[in-house]
Amino acid sequence: MPHILFESHEDIDLDNKCDNVNTSFNFIAKGEHDQKIGASIDGREFLLTKVNKKGDTLLKLDNGTRLTPVSIMKDALNDYAAVSEAQVLFSNTNTIYKNKVKPEETYLKDIEYFTNEFKTDKEIWIEVGFGSGVHLLHQASENPDKLIIGLEIHTPSIEQVLKQAKLQGITNILVINYDARLFLEFLESNSVGRIFVHFPVPWDKKPHRRVMSIPFIDESLRVLKPKGTLELRTDSPNYFEYSSGLLDHFKEYPSTIEKDRDLAVVSKYEARWKRQEKNIWDVTIESTEVSPAKVIEGDFEFPNKIDIDSLQDKLPKKAIIKEDYLVHFEAFYDIDFGDTKGLMIRLTMGNFNKPVTKNILIKDSIARYYQSNPIKTISNLDAHKVIVENLK
Repeated sequence: MPHILFESHEDIDLDNKCDNVNTSFNFIAKGEHDQKIGASIDGREFLLTKVNKKGDTLLKLDNGTRLTPVSIMKDALNDYAAVSEAQVLFSNTNTIYKNKVKPEETYLKDIEYFTNEFKTDKEIWIEVGFGSGVHLLHQASENPDKLIIGLEIHTPSIEQVLKQAKLQGITNILVINYDARLFLEFLESNSVGRIFVHFPVPWDKKPHRRVMSIPFIDESLRVLKPKGTLELRTDSPNYFEYSSGLLDHFKEYPSTIEKDRDLAVVSKYEARWKRQEKNIWDVTIESTEVSPAKVIEGDFEFPNKIDIDSLQDKLPKKAIIKEDYLVHFEAFYDIDFGDTKGLMIRLTMGNFNKPVTKNILIKDSIARYYQSNPIKTISNLDAHKVIVENLK
């Protein structure tokens, strides 16, 4: 990650406009342990973090900020160096990251794509945790009329699948690094033909982290077309017993359990397990009805007037834990806007499986999420309601 180490120096002059500097530095938010510098390039807002490093000053991109390509980060850090005129002790912004441009990945998408842009006339098939990608690529190759969406959180696996898809000329796939337990919420009802969950991590010591659960099956049945199937394949006896037990909650839906079934394609790991004569179980549940459309209502608006004078003392110090989400006010940053005082609040919010770090900026008693609103999910909207209640 690009960063610069400076000799200790005073705060930058926000009104200092240097030649050849494209970054606008808009405010300095001072916290107990660090500073956040609000900046923007071509209207794109982001935060830089400034921390004391053994008497010197380290500047880097804020951990909660999403910013691509990497070259934008480099430019912002170098622009800060020009404005501050501080002595640079170390920098990797002109070597490793110089002129580095993020390659276009046609089939690799982020969650904002699915929430804002995604449309398809094809039937969707989904594979959760595709690993080596052998099964994902096989299904895409054998079913060109389907759109195969692969979910994976292991970056090398994603890179390997994208490479193989290009080599094999496969174009009917989309890949996303995202938690499968939350992803289905963004899909239309009755749009999916098959959902594959092949060899998920057993999580024997942390069963709450398992993909298969009553809420996940509920959401799968919503997005599946009538006669669409959710298909689990596992070599773990514990996971099989746990998952087959979940079928008791869905007795009205047809289901099957098979043992040591042969598939048209297997990964090298599954082939190894077969040679070792390990048992493999398949648990399948079938959708039988047309599900109503899912409507997510709500917004991320704040009250018109927020008094910041006693806000830090009023807000709860401990995390607010609800059944399906949490809110944790983590840190506070004072801001001097010149003619008025402001406040920035850093918090964690949303679903337990995929909480997000956000910043609330309050200026002239008006609050907004800095950089961007949270993704519009039920858990984020519920968490926002709790935040609003506490800010009143």
